[in-house]
Amino acid sequence: MNDNASLLVIVDAANVVGSVPDGWWRDRKGAAERLRDRLATDGVPGREGPVEIVLVVEGAARGVSSVPGVRVDAAPGSGDDRMVELVAESGDRPVLVVTADRELRRRVGELGAEVAGPRTVRP
Repeated sequence: MNDNASLLVIVDAANVVGSVPDGWWRDRKGAAERLRDRLATDGVPGREGPVEIVLVVEGAARGVSSVPGVRVDAAPGSGDDRMVELVAESGDRPVLVVTADRELRRRVGELGAEVAGPRTVRP
């Protein structure tokens, strides 16, 4: 792992948004936009140094645009598969994947990514 490279933080939008029953299901795109905006403002609490944040969206949340500080990646199919691809493509960069999905945690963990739950980026 390249300790000098910026941390790549990949956020599972559907999983993080769905972790709090606040009515997100009525407006999935709006909920993903609120998460994106919070990440752009607050970053990833407790993480020092340069961080690149990628918010992976799928389904009804496609169409959310990137903003300064957060790149939005609309998965063409499965969001989980796209996150695994992003980890695999990251080379020797340190990677943190934010999700509670057990199978996704296993898959990205096997590729060397650190994993944290939704509370890492949710208030």
